[in-house]
Amino acid sequence: MPVNYEVKSQLAKLLATEDLIVENQEVSTAQFNVDTRVLTLPLWKRASSTVYDMLVGHEVGHALFTPNVDPPKSVPHQFINVTEDARIEKLMKRKYPGLNKTFFAGYRELSEQDFFCLEDQDVDKMNLADRANLHFKIGNFIDLEFNDEEMEIIKIIGDAESFEEACEAAKKLYAYCKSNNKQESESYPTQPQSNGQGGEMTHEEMLEEADKRESESSSIESEESDSNKGADSENLDDIDDKPKKSEEPEVQTDSTLQQQIEDLCGNNLGNENYYIEFPEYDIDRIIVPFNEIKEKLEWSENLYKEDTSVFSFVDSEYAKFKKSAAREVNYLVKEFECKKSADSYARATTSRTGVLDCTKPHTYKYNEDLFKKVTTLADGKNHGLIFILDWSGSMSDCLLDTLKQVYNLIWFCNKCNIPFNLYAFTVSYETDPEKMEHVWEEGKFIIDGSFRLMNLLTSDVKTKDLEKQMKSIFRMVFGGRHWCSYQYAAELNLSGTPLNETIVALHKIIPSFKKTHELQKTHVFVLTDGEASALPAAKKNAYGGKGCHYPNTGNSYLRNRKTGFVYKFDYEYYKFTQVLLENLKQENKDVNFIGIRLCAPRTMNDFIRRYEYVDEITNKKIKKDRFYEIENTGYTSYFAMQTSALNNQTDFDVEEGASKAKIKSAFIKNLKTKSLNKKVLGKFMELVA
Repeated sequence: MPVNYEVKSQLAKLLATEDLIVENQEVSTAQFNVDTRVLTLPLWKRASSTVYDMLVGHEVGHALFTPNVDPPKSVPHQFINVTEDARIEKLMKRKYPGLNKTFFAGYRELSEQDFFCLEDQDVDKMNLADRANLHFKIGNFIDLEFNDEEMEIIKIIGDAESFEEACEAAKKLYAYCKSNNKQESESYPTQPQSNGQGGEMTHEEMLEEADKRESESSSIESEESDSNKGADSENLDDIDDKPKKSEEPEVQTDSTLQQQIEDLCGNNLGNENYYIEFPEYDIDRIIVPFNEIKEKLEWSENLYKEDTSVFSFVDSEYAKFKKSAAREVNYLVKEFECKKSADSYARATTSRTGVLDCTKPHTYKYNEDLFKKVTTLADGKNHGLIFILDWSGSMSDCLLDTLKQVYNLIWFCNKCNIPFNLYAFTVSYETDPEKMEHVWEEGKFIIDGSFRLMNLLTSDVKTKDLEKQMKSIFRMVFGGRHWCSYQYAAELNLSGTPLNETIVALHKIIPSFKKTHELQKTHVFVLTDGEASALPAAKKNAYGGKGCHYPNTGNSYLRNRKTGFVYKFDYEYYKFTQVLLENLKQENKDVNFIGIRLCAPRTMNDFIRRYEYVDEITNKKIKKDRFYEIENTGYTSYFAMQTSALNNQTDFDVEEGASKAKIKSAFIKNLKTKSLNKKVLGKFMELVA
């Protein structure tokens, strides 16, 4: 069963009892930066889940209990590793008793796999440092013997509570091993040495004896050197090639363990993971307020102040649409109120008042309840809606029909007193180069400096101003679709698709919207006809300059320090948005995110196949309904909808004297349109109410 690295990252954070930054990297050993609180864990791909948990617990032990100080230089680092590992594992098991089982099972598994390469070695002949290392790690699974003097050092290691005490224990361990390192580095004398007087040699006597042997050895080597001065070069080479006895003790088990742990990582070292975060940004700079949009629209319309006839046709179309939309709006209001009432009654409570009901005393023989009752209805939740409208050039053919659907929902919100905001994303509004500069910060996404969210409509203004703005926007969009003779400000032109930038901005828009209107339930609608490219992240190039990194490489992650979650980016560009949505939902669990993906009839099936298999039955359903709900896309609900289904203005009009067949055809077409509208609107009410 593969290891879930992000779950293990959460385990590390929980054990550390702080919001550590945990990075899973293709590195050979774990690292912890005490200053930045970044714990780097290798991808132990060959480790079982139990061993992985043990290794994570060990590294968190260093994060919690190993101070940011330089160890003493008089002791080799391997010896400090032995004593410090024993100390921090003891403290971790004391802090989290449940880890006792994890460490026991993990080291048992390592022992069974001969992780320390003991199969062909005589453990009793190893030096004390090796045996101490084995004692504190797999001592439960192998037999180890220590004499009284060694047990005293083992006890000092086991009793160490502070890093300083662990270092002192390492010094004593090193001194003991060095004094006994006159034999081969792998061996250890099983019998105590005699001092020639019937007793065992002390440390001091052993050191004196070692110095004496070293002096004699040096004298012999000097004589041999003098006698061999005339030897040829081949003989000299033979002398140099003879193995020399090392006087510095080594902890072979520590080196073996480190090498074996590195082998758990596999052979993919060097493929570094890249962790990306959201940058700090000024949301007030990104949002273009309602009043500023209003001024742009009024400025454009004032150009035709002397000839208002240019708007006569579009105004008549708007009036006609508004009248026909009243039926759908009333249907929405009715459904919403019904569902709200049903929910309210479902949460109703009934209680006695303690006041006698004068209409019931005569029923006292068969009715014990003679008191009046009161039913308390729970208040309905406060709802709020945020609309995100795609303002890209590809929307030109369906923007008018999309806008009509949004207007239906806005009129519904007005009737039900539901606060709302309509934003349109664009990269064409800002023209000042100084205001279009983006912030470059290492390890953070780069937000396009030209990205803006135009607050086209809002419930925070008077109804009169809202209706006037809706009419002006309808004029502008209608003119772009039907090539009318009037024009609007260039800043309001259609542009690119900064959808992903918009999702980043929603992290600040949603909390502000909920706080302003004291909402309990918020719904975000995203209407778009396409996906956006992945956001680049700031990364230094090979020369140390400002470069960028695109996350669709399979080794990039989104890190959210607020929630503590880490999300992996896939290779497919359209799944980048899915990751951003999952992260946004994690921060806003009480918010519904509803996506409406507008598709041309010929491309709708291909789009749906990105996420799920389309069989023959599903294909027939799509053709019939012209919309389809897709799962596992990042949205709470994601609807693929044909653009041809947006135009709901199908009037039951037939020519005078038309045949029965034409009348029947027009009637069926009208019913189908109404049926489709009710299906879509009904689904909308299920999500909102």
